[in-house]
Amino acid sequence: MTTGPAADRGAVLRSLHQPGDPFILANAWDVGSARVLAALGAKAIGTSSAAHAFTLGRPDMGRVTRDEALAHAEQLVAATSLPVSGDFENGFGHSPEDVGETVRLAADAGLAGISIEDTALPTTEAYDRSLAIDRIAAAVEAARSLPNDFVLLARADGVMNRAYDLEEGIARLLAFEQAGADALYLPLPPDMDAVRLICSTVTRPVNVLAAGPFTTVGFEEFAAAGVARISLGSALARVTHRAIHDAGRAMFDHGDFSPLGRGIAGSTIDALLAAGQADPPVTPSR
Repeated sequence: MTTGPAADRGAVLRSLHQPGDPFILANAWDVGSARVLAALGAKAIGTSSAAHAFTLGRPDMGRVTRDEALAHAEQLVAATSLPVSGDFENGFGHSPEDVGETVRLAADAGLAGISIEDTALPTTEAYDRSLAIDRIAAAVEAARSLPNDFVLLARADGVMNRAYDLEEGIARLLAFEQAGADALYLPLPPDMDAVRLICSTVTRPVNVLAAGPFTTVGFEEFAAAGVARISLGSALARVTHRAIHDAGRAMFDHGDFSPLGRGIAGSTIDALLAAGQADPPVTPSR
């Protein structure tokens, strides 16, 4: 899908969120990976806080600053013609005002939307429900004040982080929906029954994470459950790190270079990079 440099990428991103007919949000970690994913058929690109942190030699969970995340986002926005959604953790601040400012800065960076979670980073503890709701309400208010469409996804991360149970997670999703969030996300619920429960309980589009046990779930099963968006998080970046790990172990432990023969041809990469890059600016006719 080509959106063009002047298109409202937020509107394009919003249009992709169709419950029962999901799209894959392809989380990239640099310009090259974004362009390759675009060339392979991605309809939208996502940043990944963990994958970005890995490129900086840091662990996940609140180790990247807002300025760094914004600069990274600008690079991905310029890399392709696809809408880009930012994984902006807890909004880079605890207060609702912090989150509102992050939304405005994210839009200035060209992002089509962002996700905001309810984790009090750098800990894995969850914000109190009332504060979590206020933070999403502030994000919604900021998003609605923007000149272009902007998709705000509210995350309830406490089930994944073992900070609260599924019942509390769904209660938070319902509250986030009431506060005006455009889409909802409870990463790594217990099973597909829980995914179906979430999708049937809320009325806004639901995101699921294709990671861990959910990598064995097929696209059609997600669709049948009512999912609208399937994100990769840092899973694809971790696949690349697995290749580095396995090849490194073979070389340094056993003197075995055979894993290096499994790489994709440079000419194929070149072609993908060219196919996935942003459309050139359109020069107005005189």
